Amino acid sequence: MKCVDDFRLRFGKQELVPIIIGGMGVDISTAELALEAARLGGIGHISDAMVPTVSDRRFRTHFVKEKLKLYKYNVANSDKSKVLFDLGRLAEATHNHVGRTMEAKGGSGMVFVNCMEKLTMNAPRETLRVRLTSALDAGIDGITLSAGLHLGSFGLIEDHPRFRDAKLGIIVSSLRALQLFLRKSARLKRLPDFVIVEGPLAGGHLGFGMDWAKYDLAAIMAEIQAHLKAEHLNIPLIPAGGIFTGGQAAAFLDNGAAAVQVATRFTVTRECGLPPAVQQEYFKAGEDDIEVNTISPTGYPMRMLKNSPAIGSGIRPNCEALGYLLDGSGNCAYITAYNRELLAHPKLRHGSIKLSVKEKTCLCTHMRNFDCWTCGHYTYRLKDTTRLLPDGSYQILSAEHVFRDYQFSTEQQIALPA
Repeated sequence: MKCVDDFRLRFGKQELVPIIIGGMGVDISTAELALEAARLGGIGHISDAMVPTVSDRRFRTHFVKEKLKLYKYNVANSDKSKVLFDLGRLAEATHNHVGRTMEAKGGSGMVFVNCMEKLTMNAPRETLRVRLTSALDAGIDGITLSAGLHLGSFGLIEDHPRFRDAKLGIIVSSLRALQLFLRKSARLKRLPDFVIVEGPLAGGHLGFGMDWAKYDLAAIMAEIQAHLKAEHLNIPLIPAGGIFTGGQAAAFLDNGAAAVQVATRFTVTRECGLPPAVQQEYFKAGEDDIEVNTISPTGYPMRMLKNSPAIGSGIRPNCEALGYLLDGSGNCAYITAYNRELLAHPKLRHGSIKLSVKEKTCLCTHMRNFDCWTCGHYTYRLKDTTRLLPDGSYQILSAEHVFRDYQFSTEQQIALPA
């Protein structure tokens, strides 16, 4: 019976354990979690989602406070077009997060950064270029392009000295998305080093519509594998979303996958950035406690726990301090929904009733506060991976325990902690 450890992910002459921990933002996939994956011979992701916020939390910088001070005059204004990020400060924040992570790296594995195109930051092209180039400058091993088609992202860094040195890949959820990316970047004569194929059971934002249940990860993988073979393209494919056991991972590897990307089981590890109280909510969740909704301002459906504090919250938009989802014109779907509710309930201006916005959520504020409990489809199975303690709580796991379980278990076995 094969296990994950019978396979290796190969980048040139380098061989790695074919386990990749996904890049969950904001700082849920922490540097500590990514470094554990690298130490154990696999690949760990950090996320550059809201990187100034992460830098402030980790390194006692004051990027968010300084931005709010600069634009505080605009807080009551629904027009956010003037609320811009200082690109130099954005580069500095990225250097802090990525550079210090790479300085601490040990082991034979690698650390990648997950970079979301949907973090438009009121200047989509300029801010994305800074985040990408700054991560390369800071020594990141690789970049995973996510949350968008990234049709122009390779072009933003084609002149960087590490453009052909660092490992560059993209997350897609369909063959069509991959074809568009390959066609657009063909002029650069630079194929992606890997492609992560994310299925409909993944956590957080999904690359599907609300008909996500009609799709199947194995079927999408097979379609993309057949296309690459027909085109004589040798690009490592990495399935993600709903791979809950080592046996499931080994089955994908046996069918030609180069590695697997996993995340859900690492949300309840000590190295994860989720607060312990939130981790217990993940453990307690049943299958009916998980939903896919459309409250994200990005326009993508999002999977989360139904009791997430972010759902139905009517907090005031916090764009002057944050503003990571403002489009190139300073708009955000949450601002529109918030103002609509405010207009429909005039008494709210006098504080007589509490505002509730059901249509969208202020993703920036709630992700910063760990109130948007995004999760994978199989989160309800987390309670089966650990032990119930005498006080009624569940035992938090170590990242090494979960990694080793994926690496060495067979069939549908799950190793419980000591």
